[in-house]
Amino acid sequence: MLPPQAQPPLPYQPPAPQADPMAAPGSGIDELDLLHRARRAPQSGWRRAVFRVSGGAVNPGESPEDIAQRELIDRVNQPIRGDYRIAVLSLKGGVGKTTTTIGLGSTFASLRGDRVIAVDANPDLGTLAQRIPRQTMATVRDLLQDPSIHRYSDVRAYTSQAPSRLEVLASEQDPSVSEAFSEHDYRSVIKILQSYYNVILTDCGTGLMHSAMNGVLGMASSLVLVSSPAIDGARSASATLDWLTHHGYRHLVDRTVVVISATRTGSGSVDLDELRRLFLDRCRAVQFVPFDDHLAEGAEIDLELCSKSTRRAFTELAAMVADDFPAAAGRHTIGGPAPR
Repeated sequence: MLPPQAQPPLPYQPPAPQADPMAAPGSGIDELDLLHRARRAPQSGWRRAVFRVSGGAVNPGESPEDIAQRELIDRVNQPIRGDYRIAVLSLKGGVGKTTTTIGLGSTFASLRGDRVIAVDANPDLGTLAQRIPRQTMATVRDLLQDPSIHRYSDVRAYTSQAPSRLEVLASEQDPSVSEAFSEHDYRSVIKILQSYYNVILTDCGTGLMHSAMNGVLGMASSLVLVSSPAIDGARSASATLDWLTHHGYRHLVDRTVVVISATRTGSGSVDLDELRRLFLDRCRAVQFVPFDDHLAEGAEIDLELCSKSTRRAFTELAAMVADDFPAAAGRHTIGGPAPR
């Protein structure tokens, strides 16, 4: 039996942590939430008007539309490892393929901080360079014949740049020369461009059998397949997907974004929701681009002159394509160089 003065031992108490003499004063401040973060300024609507009239003293914050737009832009700006190559194609002419290439490329170029270029690989007198201000008459052939490409400025001498910062490398306008643009030529061009550009778009011809298409499909990270909101356009797009599946490009079909481009006014009698479901059964995403008077002119394209709904559609398309950027970093592109 314990003596009366004996007390049971106290539970073990770990020693109090000693202050690190090398720690900076106030190093624990990161654990505290001391910042009162200001609301983001509204970008549109009555909220923007109130903010401006009050000189910024009254800030009702972003609208749901502003938040959705900012989230879209965040998706567009997902990081790219190496370069990402987008082939824009259609078996049927007149459905807005070149317009889609410029719209998508301009959206990437204006919202991202890296370099974006579109290459005209159409053997049938491509018109890509005619849709932006022409700064040089040089073509893809001139670039290939230059043995002294060592820096970005060397390549820039052969491209034209849109107000959006999108650069375009024109195709040959001599039919005899453009038809000779081969798979080897295309691969050589991409080998040059991928050292200086993060996003490379290719405006393809309407045929799948010409030589350059082997290189385009072999080096593509993903596809954008353009269709019209009409029965014949949908059949042509579906036939393209069939051809790709049966010729060893099923992996690209799975990564395809289908664009339904309205090149005429009026919605017609085609059920767009049903058309969307048809393509979603086979592809990654579907985006509708509405008719736009500015795009229909067939002249130089400036996104600032497009309607708000058209600009929004291209931003949504860019976000859909960019959703594949993280996955592309972990795979090798079949037929092309490994990501750097």
